[in-house]
Amino acid sequence: MSVAGSKTVLITGCSSGIGRASARAFLEDEWRVYATARDEDDLGGLVDAGCETASLDVTNDEAVNEVVSRVVEEAGRLDCLVNNAGYGQFGPIEDVPAERVHEQFEVNVYGPHRLTRAVLPYMRDRGRGRIINVSSAAGRVSTPGMGIYNGSKFALEGMTDALRPEVEEYGIDVVLIEPGPVDSAFDERAAAELDGLEPSGAYDTYYELYRDTRSLGPDSPVAVSPRVVADSILTAANVPNPASRYQVGSVARASEVGRFVPDRMRDKAYKLGSNVLR
Repeated sequence: MSVAGSKTVLITGCSSGIGRASARAFLEDEWRVYATARDEDDLGGLVDAGCETASLDVTNDEAVNEVVSRVVEEAGRLDCLVNNAGYGQFGPIEDVPAERVHEQFEVNVYGPHRLTRAVLPYMRDRGRGRIINVSSAAGRVSTPGMGIYNGSKFALEGMTDALRPEVEEYGIDVVLIEPGPVDSAFDERAAAELDGLEPSGAYDTYYELYRDTRSLGPDSPVAVSPRVVADSILTAANVPNPASRYQVGSVARASEVGRFVPDRMRDKAYKLGSNVLR
């Protein structure tokens, strides 16, 4: 359980999956944990476990500033921010309307940006802090039918890589966590977002490919548990000199290698996969 004076972490997206597992992992390590979600009612189990909780819509500037101010006022410190809240907007580029793209970036890109801007003044004043951004293997290698989600995670990776040297002189570390498939509700949300599109009829093969590759989702032997990702996040929060990025799971490690494959070879591989389904 967290105790007074213990290190303090603020985690977004704790209603399920990686966020919930991370809150429990930090609690077990005796951090003071502020677990947040869009609907605070989803955090009841974490309250019972010993977390402080708050409703937080990461797309709302005022809500972000209020939660960060509350943490600093109550705990007197903010040692670590874990930007975990996010979801996947899948679908061929042409089939995803601009408003869906905007919504994807609001949560996956602008959300972490809002939280980062809110916590940095406090961390700079203390001369220490750690920001951990939960990205994805999809932030390293793009895949047909996932371009909008890829784009949001590529953006998060780019911003994180720029932020890391910007704040190093202030004693602040910035880390990326890059999981592959995770046994969580993420895949269900992604499927719901995909089902909500109005297909143009030009990309049926990619919809079929997505349905087939859902075998790489929660029930796949290559999917890792949320707790495995949470343990990597906790490690990144605790070690004196964290790595710039942590790949979690075999798919994530393969993606790190795959980004060095020439574009033509990757495109041929995708074409071969789609031809198999025709």
